Amino acid sequence: MSTGTVPAVGRFVGVLLLDARGRVLLQERDEHAAIDPDHWGLPGGHVDDDETFAAAARRELAEETGIDLGPDGLVLWREFEVFHAVYDSHDRMQVFSGRCELTDDDVVVGEGRQIRFLSFDEAASLPLTSSSSTILPAWSSASDRPVGAVDRHVGHRDP
Repeated sequence: MSTGTVPAVGRFVGVLLLDARGRVLLQERDEHAAIDPDHWGLPGGHVDDDETFAAAARRELAEETGIDLGPDGLVLWREFEVFHAVYDSHDRMQVFSGRCELTDDDVVVGEGRQIRFLSFDEAASLPLTSSSSTILPAWSSASDRPVGAVDRHVGHRDP
């Protein structure tokens, strides 16, 4: 039975971080994740009520990986509508991109089972989150990737 109310649209971010070899940073979610447990996806998450999408992208990347690219290190690439079955909602997700000169050894696993830089071919063979299964192919075929904007950024790991 419908209550007549429309659920609020959630706000989410994802970070498409590339290493010097062009591999993308992906997180293997554990069995406790509310959204897409046991799947691989981009670092990211909820945008807090008092937070911009850009601030949330920087915060989520730092929380989940220990990587801080600074205030100009991430560039908004695209916005997607994603369906989250656990919330039964179609939500806004902004995807930010960046580039770093880090390796797997520099990444802190702040959430999930593991986080690694993987080629797009390797990623395609993994069980991907519902959002990443749309976002990664879109990036691979996109002509609007902000490559020039992100090439100058070098990430570092928080102490």
